[in-house]
Amino acid sequence: MDIYTRKSLWKWYLAAAGVLIVILSLWYTKNLADQLAEREKQQVEQYLAAQRLLGKAETDPNQFFNCDVSFPLQVVQANTTVPILLIGDNGKIDGFVNIGEDSMGFLDPVDVEKIRVRMVEEGADTMHINPTEDVHQIVMYSKSRLLMLLEWYPYIQLLLISAFIFLGYMGFSSARRAEQNQVWLGMAKETAHQLGTPITAILGWIETLKAVNEDRPDNQEMLMELGNDVSRLELVADRFSKIGATPELTPVNLYEELEACRAYMQRRAPRRVSFEFPNPSECEPLLTYLNPPLFDWVVENLLRNAIDAMEDGQGTISGIIYQEGNWACIDISDTGKGIPGNKYNTVFKPGYSTKTRGWGLGLSLSRRIIVEYHKGKIFVKKSELGKGTTFTIKLRTGKV
Repeated sequence: MDIYTRKSLWKWYLAAAGVLIVILSLWYTKNLADQLAEREKQQVEQYLAAQRLLGKAETDPNQFFNCDVSFPLQVVQANTTVPILLIGDNGKIDGFVNIGEDSMGFLDPVDVEKIRVRMVEEGADTMHINPTEDVHQIVMYSKSRLLMLLEWYPYIQLLLISAFIFLGYMGFSSARRAEQNQVWLGMAKETAHQLGTPITAILGWIETLKAVNEDRPDNQEMLMELGNDVSRLELVADRFSKIGATPELTPVNLYEELEACRAYMQRRAPRRVSFEFPNPSECEPLLTYLNPPLFDWVVENLLRNAIDAMEDGQGTISGIIYQEGNWACIDISDTGKGIPGNKYNTVFKPGYSTKTRGWGLGLSLSRRIIVEYHKGKIFVKKSELGKGTTFTIKLRTGKV
């Protein structure tokens, strides 16, 4: 199991744990809210019972003086949170509590409807009571502010936790990327430095061997090829030295640059692998700003991966160039084994490789070169298992 598969599994585990925490929080809060709602319902019933006792005491003076009304008064006065609306048979509001002012005052029909509609929208419950034998009322009561805040609490908590996790993730990701960039830069600079010393020594030895083999044409030819290989090493060292620095971008004919990469890689590819690329002499020049050594590195990485994708050592690698608005586009296709759809982005991450001896750095470096240094784009355009893959590079035709 590679590092990115394990990383993906950990994300799923963390997501599942987060969902479980949210579910438990919602369940626990709903349980508390249901208990509070039941308590408020009982409070409304006690309030109405106390109001009935006070109503009877007011209608019967003897009962008013003979009974203790202090407890019903305490019950009525204790309700300071639950909104209650009393509606008579005629639809008029006979009384209310915890809604606006505590005294009725004058309410026109518009105000009555506003109060009624608002409480209905808030999910108000209703009860039917008979304060006296000849009076019938509808009691409408809604949730208290405390109950509504309790119901919203898990969602607010989830929002705050999500914001905290998001900010933390962004901070750690930024720090990790900065650390990775420093590792990249240090490794590239050190590689270029380490290559410089032996390359200089080899060049000196080649010149010495040329001097002592002036009368040996066969040796001179061999030394010339050796010099070409050393020049290639110098180019590799130069590429690594440019990682982390701001490369100089110059206007280049894209057809000619792609042809140079094709010619170099075809000489090193199996004979049964054919290359189908446009001929620069037959195409109108397409100028784009790029750094040739770094750009060639990207194309060579794509061509080398395409060659490695030919499992039986034969197939076709093709390249086309076209323009989309201000973008110069290059499609490099092969008839290799293809890439699974869920790996289109993973192939560009450091360390990902399907080769037993691969380091998984080629495509990661390629993306860095195209995106960060050339302000372009590189991605898997399409791929089908067993049939091949197409990579696309997009570069600005104007000055970056």
